[in-house]
Amino acid sequence: MIDHAHDLASVRDATERLLTAVGKLDDASVTESSRLPGWTRGHVLAHLARNADALVNVFEGRTMYVSGEARDADIERGAPRPLDAQLADVRESAARLQDAWAVPGDWSRTVVLRNGITDSASRVPFRRWVEVELHHVDLGIGYELEDLPAEFTERETEFLAARFAGHPDVPPTRLTDGTRAWSTGRGASAPEVTVTGPPADLLGWLAGRREGTALSAEGGPLPSLPPL
Repeated sequence: MIDHAHDLASVRDATERLLTAVGKLDDASVTESSRLPGWTRGHVLAHLARNADALVNVFEGRTMYVSGEARDADIERGAPRPLDAQLADVRESAARLQDAWAVPGDWSRTVVLRNGITDSASRVPFRRWVEVELHHVDLGIGYELEDLPAEFTERETEFLAARFAGHPDVPPTRLTDGTRAWSTGRGASAPEVTVTGPPADLLGWLAGRREGTALSAEGGPLPSLPPL
């Protein structure tokens, strides 16, 4: 059961953690490479701000992004800005998103996201929480997958396992952290591969943030996952 009010609070908390951490950087640090190939930390921050505005569009009945080209151009344009401008943009865009979410509406309605993906409005706050938490890690400023809230790690692992479920290029796979278990990959009566590891490493592998070297695979090699 999705509790969007809980997730709204979680987004606010995650955003404040990110802003506090980024506020300790300097202008030079913003221009340094992030953990995302080809992106500086400025690219990551610009993306977070524009994603917030894009979700405002979604909740106000507009197209999320005018086009993929326009989205990329906005990020490129915002990436070189100094720290103060980056912080202000992330903070102000996050506030605009919270304001859009505060308008009374039907949280059970279906909304259209990027690339025509549809989802319940009630799930969008969790999607934003994912953006803030994982991109905080991507900044490479001391916040690691192990630092993510345990609830977030479990829910995002479940979400990503479901995303790869039924994929023809992923063998039937059981994922476990030793306590909980998830199924993913193409359908079968039994898993071909069991992948075991710490929660942070399972999430990092599923999210494309780690190679999976800390995971063990039984029944076959560690599956290759398609890009998200």
